[in-house]
Amino acid sequence: MSQRTLAFLAAIGATTIYGLNHTIAKGVMPHYVQPFGFIFLRVTGASILFWLISFFGPNEKIAKKDWPRIVLAAVLGMVINMLAFFKGLQLSTPINSSVLVTISPIIVVILSALILQEKITLNKTIGISLGFVGALVLILFGAELRQDAPNIPLGNTLLVVNAISYGAYLVVAKKLLEKYHPFTLMKWMFTIAVVVNFPITFGEFALIEWSTLPLWAYGAIAFVILGTTFSTYLFNIFAMTQLKASTIGAFIYVQPVVGIVFAILAGKDALTSIKLLGTALVLLGVYLASKKVKKS
Repeated sequence: MSQRTLAFLAAIGATTIYGLNHTIAKGVMPHYVQPFGFIFLRVTGASILFWLISFFGPNEKIAKKDWPRIVLAAVLGMVINMLAFFKGLQLSTPINSSVLVTISPIIVVILSALILQEKITLNKTIGISLGFVGALVLILFGAELRQDAPNIPLGNTLLVVNAISYGAYLVVAKKLLEKYHPFTLMKWMFTIAVVVNFPITFGEFALIEWSTLPLWAYGAIAFVILGTTFSTYLFNIFAMTQLKASTIGAFIYVQPVVGIVFAILAGKDALTSIKLLGTALVLLGVYLASKKVKKS
């Protein structure tokens, strides 16, 4: 099997794990683990694992001038992003979360135009508009009476905050990835995330009653730490060594498909006309905003 084929499998593996995560993580919250307690487990577990594998990478020293950017990337990608996502997931539904997280490419386009002065074409303008209309449809009209989704409008708003934060993280971290090995960046960014998240997340972590957790809940926690956090970063890093960024970006369309199908099969969510409309607008918007214009 070629390296390129393995890279495709890694990219598919990463987006599939993300798609499954919407239902698996929600199944544990908030009865067994509160959302912020989950973040404590997630960043601490991933930090330990990235420190362990960093010994297999180069021994790099971070330049003093790069620390502010690394701290900012960690706050955007491992603090605001994660806190908003897990709290939003607890308040909303797996289908809403799997759709709304895909607007990150739209955020990247906007921030690239503002920060990097990249040109926004008519296609991208239409895409940005459609994506946000789709998000607004889900936020304003997607409310349902569900015990496991106590505040869908607020949850959906937090999921949009998560997508904005993650999009900003990608723009901020872009130059760092050109200078440092991914293992070096991940170990330091997750370490910073542990420190920043500690006062926010430790209280809910301390409330976990480990002796009463069913075995499947332990499995879900392990999936979030080993799968959703650690493995997806490794898979995406390997995929980036063989595939173009635009090719990897295309796999974001797989996430809502996996997320929606798995949530329905697991009996944890159902499609409604509002969700279908919002999903269609968001995915069409992301497609148009991400589409590259061919040079004549």
